[in-house]
Amino acid sequence: MFLPLHDKNPLRVIPFQRVTCGIIALCVVVFLYQQVLQGEQEQAFLLSFGMLPAVLFDHRELAPELALLPAELTLLSSIFLHVGWMHLVGNMAFLWVFGDNIEDSMGHWRFLFFYIACGVIASFTHALAQSDSISPLIGASGAVSGVIGAYLVLHPRVKIIVLVLMRMPLRLPAYWIIGFWIGLQIFSIVTGVKDGTAWWAHIGGLIAGAIMIPLFKHDSVPLFDRGTRH
Repeated sequence: MFLPLHDKNPLRVIPFQRVTCGIIALCVVVFLYQQVLQGEQEQAFLLSFGMLPAVLFDHRELAPELALLPAELTLLSSIFLHVGWMHLVGNMAFLWVFGDNIEDSMGHWRFLFFYIACGVIASFTHALAQSDSISPLIGASGAVSGVIGAYLVLHPRVKIIVLVLMRMPLRLPAYWIIGFWIGLQIFSIVTGVKDGTAWWAHIGGLIAGAIMIPLFKHDSVPLFDRGTRH
């Protein structure tokens, strides 16, 4: 529906968002590896490293040849997998636009831990909501949602250029864009939209990021900063 392209919100502390770029690079490499796999091989890969709620809660068991990780570790491994170019590009675009400023607000290592924590919490939220599901949870969107939640708390008024309907660029405050995105998640949950999207993972990640950002950010970084507006 819309894709963020750029925010006029320069880095203030770190010279370069190396963790953000590293996460993007890792997701791209994993996705390219998935493209090498054929049919049943790729399905086996997704079942092995995606998070299956029913397996996590011991309602089902994976075949021994697929159980390459303890079920608890798939809460983490699943956030580096994607199921199509649009899935990958969408998640990485959001991470690219919002991730650098969150990394800047807390430093490289804290950001890495923050991102992983948001992803794990998002995955677990989805598992709680779909505890009997045998469909693997796949994608970085839960972790990225945590970054979005943190951005809303730190930089709600910063103007962001978004591509609407993949054709019309608009420049809007972050709170409008993120507010619309949050509304879409809530609407989809309330109306029971079933399109394969893990809505509860998005909500879990968003809330985790918004709650944790005051704990992770440097003391000198203000909350609800106006940032660069022009």
